[in-house]
Amino acid sequence: MNLRQFTEKREELLLAPAAARSAQSRGRQRQEEPCEIRTDFQRDRDRIVHSKAFRRLKHKTQVFLSPEGDHYRTRLTHTLEVSQIARTIARALRLNEDLTEAISLGHDLGHTPFGHMGEKVLDRICPLGFKHNEQSLRVVDILERPGGLNLTFEVRDGILHHTGAVRPVTLEGKIVALADKVAYINHDIDDAIRGGILTETDIPSKYAEVLGHKHSQRINTMIRAVIEASMDQEDIQMTEPVYEAMMGLRQYMFEHVYVASEPQKEEKKAEGIIEGLYRMYSCHPERIPESSKSLRSSEDVHVLTRDYIAGMSDRYAVAKFTELYIPTFWQR
Repeated sequence: MNLRQFTEKREELLLAPAAARSAQSRGRQRQEEPCEIRTDFQRDRDRIVHSKAFRRLKHKTQVFLSPEGDHYRTRLTHTLEVSQIARTIARALRLNEDLTEAISLGHDLGHTPFGHMGEKVLDRICPLGFKHNEQSLRVVDILERPGGLNLTFEVRDGILHHTGAVRPVTLEGKIVALADKVAYINHDIDDAIRGGILTETDIPSKYAEVLGHKHSQRINTMIRAVIEASMDQEDIQMTEPVYEAMMGLRQYMFEHVYVASEPQKEEKKAEGIIEGLYRMYSCHPERIPESSKSLRSSEDVHVLTRDYIAGMSDRYAVAKFTELYIPTFWQR
């Protein structure tokens, strides 16, 4: 018995009956020889962590565009916080942590530069539309390297359905979808307080009294509420009072932070960058580097342009916009 088989046997014995087991995966798009050391879900996690798309997340905005300071979240730190929260829940429910971690680490690989604003702009100006969850799947299936990462069905399904009306087929995927909300609501509050947009006392008392009066308390309350409501493991959910408070707090953040005047000023600038890049590359696809075309040379110009822009980090998008539109003299 090799190490992978030992781990698969341990999963069979220790995980809850409803947990996904790596030995029972629905498999990959292309069959591969199994690893002697790692299970299929562990292997997927490692492929994601070693991908270029994962590394680019460190220079992609979460909420605050080009923040001055080292402590604001980026898309990478958001991803790591989702992974931590999701794994905590999976462990408590005796579900598959490796699958949960792989989905968590891959769920935002297709996100645009400049946060959700970038996604909204691409969705508006691209005739084909744009959804970051669909792009994340496209990254792992096609764009990351020739032949894609060839991930398992369960990881691909969790990545695709971490947002939207269709829920993942595994409980582990459902954990990630909920952990994503828990993470961004809480860390966006923390960043908004750091940025001077909110104070702790601004949070409505009807939510604070249920969730807690500081960052760690709110996360702990939400995690406990998921574990408590999901113990029977028929579904992944949250106790109703906590869920209502969380969604109320989410709406409060949309009204007072995500559309606040200061972030909006910066978003308008970033919106112009995305629009300018799309206009240029869709009219002049020859300007897109050949290395970025090589994996999808048969696609039309809008797919090429959408893929290229969505893969950019914030600072790379700014650099390309400067190169394309700013006279050289003013770049000095």
